[in-house]
Amino acid sequence: MPVEHDLIAEILSKSKTIAVVGLSSKTSRPSYGVAAYLQAHDYRIIPVNPREAGNMILGEHCYPDLITAAAEHRIDIVDCFRNAADIPPIVEEAIQIAAPYLWMQSGIINEAAAARAEAAGIKVVMDRCIKIEHLYRV
Repeated sequence: MPVEHDLIAEILSKSKTIAVVGLSSKTSRPSYGVAAYLQAHDYRIIPVNPREAGNMILGEHCYPDLITAAAEHRIDIVDCFRNAADIPPIVEEAIQIAAPYLWMQSGIINEAAAARAEAAGIKVVMDRCIKIEHLYRV
């Protein structure tokens, strides 16, 4: 789909800081591998995970939520590694911090949350892996 392709290219080229919601400190988890890859490709990773709040993940301080993270960092992409049912409150926080982009990783689809984000001016990608999309473009 050309429009989505253009959107993904825009997101990856215009963004510098990615809040990874649901980032785990466990190196075997997909969220960790994707975040480490993005970090190695010059993106700033901001871990967001209430269970890990206050800890360091990939050398970055982990925040309990997007609101707290955004008080200290400008966030370009909200990258979600959470179940589809958990996305609506993340969208509400993304709206509050005026994040320009919301990315739901592979297997995460929540049409209602995407519509809410888009109605607030946030561009949305669903059911795509940001690492794989970046690999196709480097």
